[in-house]
Amino acid sequence: MSNVLTTPRLTLRRLTLDDVPAMHALFADAQVMAYWSRLPHTDIAETQAWVAEAIARVDAGEADDFAVIRDGVLIGRIGIWQDNELGLLFARAAWGTGAAREAGEALIARARARGVRSLMADIDPRNIRVARFLQKLGFRKTREARNTYKLGDIWTDSEYLTLDLSERA
Repeated sequence: MSNVLTTPRLTLRRLTLDDVPAMHALFADAQVMAYWSRLPHTDIAETQAWVAEAIARVDAGEADDFAVIRDGVLIGRIGIWQDNELGLLFARAAWGTGAAREAGEALIARARARGVRSLMADIDPRNIRVARFLQKLGFRKTREARNTYKLGDIWTDSEYLTLDLSERA
């Protein structure tokens, strides 16, 4: 199966170490990271370690992770890890453009073709934008949990959503 996915406006390709500066711009942006499970990155070495780990997980078959490219510029990343957990992160300039949905639909089609039976997502319930995005892709809320991540001194909750891939063709 290809390591590059294309949509009408996007190319999804594997992350490389050359992506560290662009990924750091995302990881250092407090608004982009507002509902992530980690605090914003404060130095590029932290982002380099994250990208290197993401590459290693793909190489080990533990993740199916992609850089999202539009017009030659990295605008986000989207992937599946731990067999079926969907995760994504997009630059603010891409918010509201439909790029995340386009990338999500491509990744869901790939997961279905690979025989994945369901996908799940763990989101901060305050992240209304991503909750709506996931619902548009067909995800449904299955449960919630309190105090699942501690970011600095603040505990955040989780909302879990699932997409049954056998329901959509």
